[in-house]
Amino acid sequence: MSDRAAPHDASLEPPLEPFSPGRRIVAEALGAALLLAIVIGSGIMGERLAGGNVALALLGNTLSTGAGLVVLITIFGPVSGAHFNPAVTLVFALRREIAPGIALAYAGAQVAGAVLGVFAAHAMFAEPVWQVSAKLRDGPAQAFSEFVATFGLIATILASLRFRPEATPLMVGLYIASAYWFTASTSFANPAVTVARSLSDTFAGIAPASAPAFVLAQLLGALVAAGLFEWLLRPARTGGST
Repeated sequence: MSDRAAPHDASLEPPLEPFSPGRRIVAEALGAALLLAIVIGSGIMGERLAGGNVALALLGNTLSTGAGLVVLITIFGPVSGAHFNPAVTLVFALRREIAPGIALAYAGAQVAGAVLGVFAAHAMFAEPVWQVSAKLRDGPAQAFSEFVATFGLIATILASLRFRPEATPLMVGLYIASAYWFTASTSFANPAVTVARSLSDTFAGIAPASAPAFVLAQLLGALVAAGLFEWLLRPARTGGST
């Protein structure tokens, strides 16, 4: 999910140089759009079919999102790195694995694509395309959940790229599916997803007033994970233990 392999091991993932910046940016937008179509669409479908059983609706939303992520990361990973997430892009920019200009373009494409994906899901289910969510997700527990969710996502990405790069799509999909259930916030773990879901007054929505705390917690969780795992995954120097 990075722009190129980590400096300490050039074998972690295939280089992305054959793909132009324009193609990589479009891949990020398209991947984010499909991800949000999955998240919002499966939430609507789950709620309609669950007969008022919120747990069953969430289970359907979870399985669809986790499976969709595995597919999207697999097909877009070789093109753009399959970030679909400004927090992920920020981490790789700090690791100098993606240029600052491309990182900014990625973030813009991710947000724009995510919003278009929400609109597409609404259209598929004959919902009003333009909506604003009224679902409040407030409080310290919700924000802390987003910190934990994003910390775990970054940890999953960095560690799987370090040790099992071919398993990264599956690891991310499984982690997000798990985090849907062990976090109180149902694991948005993505600023672009948070912004886009504020424009859907459906099962997976979040009120705009609740979004800033989520985004701040997500960015903080990503930064803490990046710092910790930069140290944790660094090979020891010969003759030393640091």
